[in-house]
Order: sequence, then C-alpha cells, then structure tokens
Amino acid sequence: MNGILAKKIGMTQVFEETGNLVPVTVLQAGPMVVVQKKTVETDGYNAIVVGFGEINEKNVNKPRKGQFKKANASYKRYLREFKVEDVEKYNLGDEITVEIMDGVEFVDVIGTSKGKGTQGVIKRHGFGRGRESHGSKFHRMPGGMGAATWPGKVFKGHRMMGRMGNERVTVQNLKVVRVDKENGIILIKGAVPGPKKGLITVRKAIKK
Repeated sequence: MNGILAKKIGMTQVFEETGNLVPVTVLQAGPMVVVQKKTVETDGYNAIVVGFGEINEKNVNKPRKGQFKKANASYKRYLREFKVEDVEKYNLGDEITVEIMDGVEFVDVIGTSKGKGTQGVIKRHGFGRGRESHGSKFHRMPGGMGAATWPGKVFKGHRMMGRMGNERVTVQNLKVVRVDKENGIILIKGAVPGPKKGLITVRKAIKK
C-alpha cells in the first residue's frame, strides 16, 4: 500500500527541528476501510478498493449499500482504488490509517484544482498586456490567432480564453514535515491543489 486518502484542512506554519519556520498544508488522512479486493484472476490486476469520508445513508444508492454491507463497513463518501502487490494481506473491513505514511520523507499529492470559471489569456496563460498609451485599444486582448491566407485557420491547441481550473493536478516530491498518528494528521511542506475540505490522494513519491 503506497498511498492514503485525505481531506484538506487548510494551511499554517510550524517550526522544524532546525528552527526554520515553514509553511505547511494540514491534511486529515484516513482512516480508510477496505470494501473490495480485485485480483488477477477476476479483474486482470491486483488492487483494493477503499472507502473514505462519512456520508448519510439516504445519499447512498442500493448497489453501494450492498458493497459496504458485504465488507461489514459503515457508509463512505468516496471510493478509490490502490494497486497492491499482494491482495491477501488485506481483508474486507480492514481499516487503513495514517500509520502507513510513518517514515515517508517525500510524497506525491493528487487533487482537483480550484475552478476559476472562464478567464482571459492574461490570467489563464500569462500573456503580457498591451500598451497603456493614449489611443491604444489593445490592453488585455489575445492578439493574432492565425496566419494570413494560408493556412487561413486557427490551429487546434492555440492558447485562448476559456475555462480555467477544476482539473486533476499532481504535485511531486513534497516534503512530509510531520505525521501525527494519534490524530491522523499529515503536515506537508508548501501548498497542495484543491479547496479546503477537498479530497486529496497522498502517495509515496515515485521520483525521489
């Protein structure tokens, strides 16, 4: 098991052992409960499905209720898969806590970035402004979009205004400042994607 689901609480500052003051993101990690096991024989790969976050019973549909009942677990808001080498190490209903991250120095964090709606090219792509001189009517416009008679069209992928944010974002090699096993808290140096109370996946860093 190389990762855990967490809820973003917010940001604060803590002192390291060296005395440096560092900004950290506070994550409420786990506990997760195993609700399904997938094997090579049945699904073509080894993985476990875990549930995280409490949810009211009235918001759970019948198929999900049956899945939780089979695992003898309480209803969970989120279900996610984690690939594992040996499925036999896990049983339905097992609880996975933040202790699996004990001793981990660097992690990759996956989240959904904040949605910013429709934005122009300056905010979305970092374009420069036009002149502010008298008579100028070019301030925050995107500029030329195509060529002349040939090719006579705007190529796909051209940077233009449009929807910004609300995308899956992975930030690699973030330092783990502290793991509070008693309260299920992980302190990660710097910022992580997503709003407060957003779902975050924390996994051991791939590129160390």
